[in-house]
Amino acid sequence: MDNTGHIVVLVTTATEAEAQYIGDVLLRARQAACTNILSHVSSAYWWQGHIESAEEHLLVVKTMASCLDKLITLVKQNHSYSVPEIIAIPLAGGNPDYLNWIDEEVCKE
Repeated sequence: MDNTGHIVVLVTTATEAEAQYIGDVLLRARQAACTNILSHVSSAYWWQGHIESAEEHLLVVKTMASCLDKLITLVKQNHSYSVPEIIAIPLAGGNPDYLNWIDEEVCKE
């Protein structure tokens, strides 16, 4: 993935509290400019040879591609799943003011 662009990262969690906690970790570490939680997402997936289903919560993270490696590490360190969903989607564009705001807020040490 191009390391210079804006991305949205999707992370599913078992509980809303877990999504809130991980979102807070990412914000405090400056790996996210903004997070949203979509609650009560119905998920169906293959796991260990069987189709499973669960009610999950979706954490939506707005950030930069250059933050992705550290973001993945932080999510994995704080997630209850052994294999958490962490999917990054590049943004094709958006409100320039909003995208500039993301630039100013993330990946600061």
